[in-house]
Amino acid sequence: MAVTQQKPTNLDDNEEEEEAGAVAVSTHSPLHGDVLDLTLSHVPLVDLVHAARVSRSWSLAVSSSLRHFRKPKPWLLVHYQSTRSPHVVSTRAYDPRSLVWMDMEVGPGRRQPPAKLASALRSSHSTLLYGVSPARLSFSSDPLHLTWRHASPPSAWRVDPVVALVGSRLVVAGGACDFEDDPLSVEVYDLQAHTWSVCASMPAPLKDTSASVWLSVATDRRRMYVMEKLTGATHAFDPEVGAWLGPYDLRPDHGVFYSVIGFAGDRLVVVGLLGNSEDVKGVKLWGSIAVGADELEEICEMPEELVKELKDDSCRVSSISMCSRGDFVFVCSNSKPEIVFWCEREDASGVWRWGTARDPAARGRSLGQRVAYTCAEVGIGELREAAATGNGRFVVMEGR
Repeated sequence: MAVTQQKPTNLDDNEEEEEAGAVAVSTHSPLHGDVLDLTLSHVPLVDLVHAARVSRSWSLAVSSSLRHFRKPKPWLLVHYQSTRSPHVVSTRAYDPRSLVWMDMEVGPGRRQPPAKLASALRSSHSTLLYGVSPARLSFSSDPLHLTWRHASPPSAWRVDPVVALVGSRLVVAGGACDFEDDPLSVEVYDLQAHTWSVCASMPAPLKDTSASVWLSVATDRRRMYVMEKLTGATHAFDPEVGAWLGPYDLRPDHGVFYSVIGFAGDRLVVVGLLGNSEDVKGVKLWGSIAVGADELEEICEMPEELVKELKDDSCRVSSISMCSRGDFVFVCSNSKPEIVFWCEREDASGVWRWGTARDPAARGRSLGQRVAYTCAEVGIGELREAAATGNGRFVVMEGR
């Protein structure tokens, strides 16, 4: 796909101008029916918000096009935070339906922290952004992270805890400073009652790996799952009863030396690197409705040519991260930030296929920056909501 013109798409343009244009377009436009639906299928999703405002018939055509020709796909959001004060945060998004990268420019209506977050910006289980400091806990879970919420900090001073949102409870576990009495302590924040409670500590085997850098986190409607990236040992935490379950072995292949987990729909997915960090033999996906190595079934394997692209200039792959929503999985490596790998389950055939999205500007942007990845199901509704809050400005940079 050719490079798209670099221009801002403001989703909150003057509606009176659109209504005036609607009369002319709806009266004279020769496009209608399937021809219009097919034409709209080639328009980036952010621009379809404007198209849907042209007239009622165009609004119906946009809905029909998204339903029958080219459905919305989960977006990858890449969040950059400067390591230097004032720690400014910026966001870049990739829409695999439209094959475009966008810079996201937020407006004054955004409920902060936002661009200046004193604590380190981190992400968890594909959908949560957060920052923890001795002064407060800040987090955001809406698709485009336009709304941030704040709470008093947990009682234990934590440097790099595991953080997860399960229903209406925010779990903060492990990652405590060495001088704390219990480095494995767990606290749960109730979003409705605005109160903290202390729960059972993390299992003892996680004593040396309780920081988020060592653990991969996934959540479903009831539980948080934490997996040691280097061993596959997994534990589950139920915040409603405050209890831990497991351990479970999520290393289905003894050749896996590094793995991460997430949910694709209702299926727990494991992405594993085979071989060793200096000689990666392959990348595989496994999935299961239940938790346990015996329940995991191999979904697919990354093509050999993509495995070669995953390796850095020294032919190494030391770690990866993943984000997933629906039947779409993104795989990212901080050593190759300019390439994002994705795997998608096709609706018609049920076959999983691999691909890449290249962002040539990513390597330069990531220098001196912390990078966090999230994934979101973004449609016309989410973009309209962004416009309603005054935060709907996207700069379409390029297509690939």
